[in-house]
Amino acid sequence: MKSLKYIMILVACLMVQTSCDDGFADLNTNPNAANEINPGFQFTWVQLRTSGGRYENWRAGLIYSSMMIQHMSALCGYWSGDKYTYNAGYASSLFDRAYVEQVKDMQDLVNTLESGAQGDATMLGMAKIWRVVIFHRLTDLYGDIPYSEAGKGFLEGIDFPQYDAQADIYANMLNELETGIASISSGGFGGADLIYGGDTEQWKRFGNSLMLRLAMRMSEVDAASARTWVGKAIAGGVMQSNADDAFIAHTNGPEGVNRNGIGEVLDKSNGFGDDCPRLSATLVDWMTATGDPRLDIFGELPASGSGVHNGMPNGLDDTSIQDNPTGTSVDDFDRVNPVLVTVESPMMFMTYAETELLLAEAAVKGWHTGDAATHYENGVRAGMKQYAHWDASLEVADADIDAYLAANAFDGSESQIGWQYWAATFLNEYESFANWRRTGYPELTPTNHPNNVTGGTIPLRLVYPQGEAGGNPDNFQAALDRQGMSSDFTSHLTVPVWWDK
Repeated sequence: MKSLKYIMILVACLMVQTSCDDGFADLNTNPNAANEINPGFQFTWVQLRTSGGRYENWRAGLIYSSMMIQHMSALCGYWSGDKYTYNAGYASSLFDRAYVEQVKDMQDLVNTLESGAQGDATMLGMAKIWRVVIFHRLTDLYGDIPYSEAGKGFLEGIDFPQYDAQADIYANMLNELETGIASISSGGFGGADLIYGGDTEQWKRFGNSLMLRLAMRMSEVDAASARTWVGKAIAGGVMQSNADDAFIAHTNGPEGVNRNGIGEVLDKSNGFGDDCPRLSATLVDWMTATGDPRLDIFGELPASGSGVHNGMPNGLDDTSIQDNPTGTSVDDFDRVNPVLVTVESPMMFMTYAETELLLAEAAVKGWHTGDAATHYENGVRAGMKQYAHWDASLEVADADIDAYLAANAFDGSESQIGWQYWAATFLNEYESFANWRRTGYPELTPTNHPNNVTGGTIPLRLVYPQGEAGGNPDNFQAALDRQGMSSDFTSHLTVPVWWDK
């Protein structure tokens, strides 16, 4: 059972300080201060900051990732991912926020737990798994990143961390998961853990499922290692049902830190609401063609009153939409269902649906002895059931799922798995963007807006902060050279990361 009581305790603790950010920034000015903070409070804080705020969820998550992966589309020019344009601050937003608000505090926490000053082995194991969550997202979006020396300015005096190669980061993250899972026995964070309320068995299943995801991410670049780690993950025990889904259940207060960052962009009922995004035609057309019952969950029928779901093509603007045959006004297209994007909505990190679909792919590749069709059906079923986490009324009925599976029987292809993974990761846009780059599924048609900077190809990564060129020049240049990247930040959008083959 996921508990929110520690959110309230954390906020009460932080309100004694000048602000949430200032309190933990002060912590990082004194390497001994970590020993004065309850590890549970700090773990809660890091989990909340990993879920993220409006700033990075808006820019890196929605404006870029959701548009490039064609879950959503937008006419507004500042929704850069829809037109493949480059906005420096938007493209670097997750990098900027994660190193300040996630990495530093997580490194402090791990340092405290490793020192034995506070906590126990299970806390350390959970912290190591969560540290992988943080860096996994960062390296998938940006490629080579500060990793082994990151967040250690005050702990070890490393003010200019080196950038590690993504291949090395992946090797270390997988080992970190293995050791973290092995450390979990009794004890732990209890109710301070916003994901599983301290349930150790669920943490092990989450860790192994994350191991499976990382292993499959390497499938096209290091198949031998990927297969080995897939075997370890399965043997260790992965997620078993939607009850194992890893998410934070947010609340609307008492402070903003508790809100869902996507909701802080799209939740009109609570005073937010960027009205630019609509569901993409790619998503709506596929769901309509396959009779997917999730379409009524994902989309709100057009305001024009047509009574029929309608997705907006990507790459349009206020001028080109006038020549669009399926609608010439934003009111002709589906908004995202407001029930899914409130400030109290859960923020998903990994689901049972993803796990089963990854197992299906592993079975198709011959890396797993399980039945691919069974895993596929389990993944589709779980993907349709998971919206009960938002509201019980959103759970798709078994009869509707049975009918869908009968009409869309598994054909044994990785393409079909990829389309379902794309649907199952709606609103987890970082993950959807990453899996598409690895597999090439679903088969997306790029746009070619006149202002695009990619030559009409879908971007393959986000872009580092421009300040890194001046603030950490030697290490940054070494990372660019290693990845075959020039000093032109705009060109970085089209350079694939290590595992993207």
